[in-house]
Formats: sequence, structure tokens, C-alpha cells
Amino acid sequence: MNAQLSAREASPVSLGDWIITLIVLAIPIVGIVMLFVWGFSGSTHPSKQNYCRAALILAAVIFVLWLVFFFTIGASFLHAAMGGATL
Repeated sequence: MNAQLSAREASPVSLGDWIITLIVLAIPIVGIVMLFVWGFSGSTHPSKQNYCRAALILAAVIFVLWLVFFFTIGASFLHAAMGGATL
């Protein structure tokens, strides 16, 4: 690995670029697509790339927790509807 950082890696992402990034990510379908594009593109600034990857990981964790929660609630309602044990 090279000891010196390239100019792209050494320069910070500008405030305007972060604002545009957050606005684009707020658009429902486009935001998810852009998380994948920016997260796995080789030409994206490393800090924006890491942010997008972290956001995708958190979204996946939240989605899995959401599924577990609703399957649990659904199973308990189904059990109660089928005449399950009462207290």
C-alpha cells in the first residue's frame, strides 16, 4: 500500500457535497439505489463510500429486526385466533 494518500483521499468531502448527498438519499427509491452506487463504486470518495456502506448495514439490521418483530406479533395473534391457551 502506498504511504502517501492520493489527492482524492486526502481532501475532505465538501459541505455542499454532503448536503447534496443527504438530499439525494432522502428521495425514497433513488436514495436506496444511490447507497449501493456510492457504497460500491470505485470512484466515490472513501468517506462517502464508508458512510453509504454503514447506512446499508444499519438498514439491513433494522429490516431484520423489523421482520422478527412482526413475525413474532403475527404468530402470537394467529395463536390467539386459533384458540390458544389463555391466562
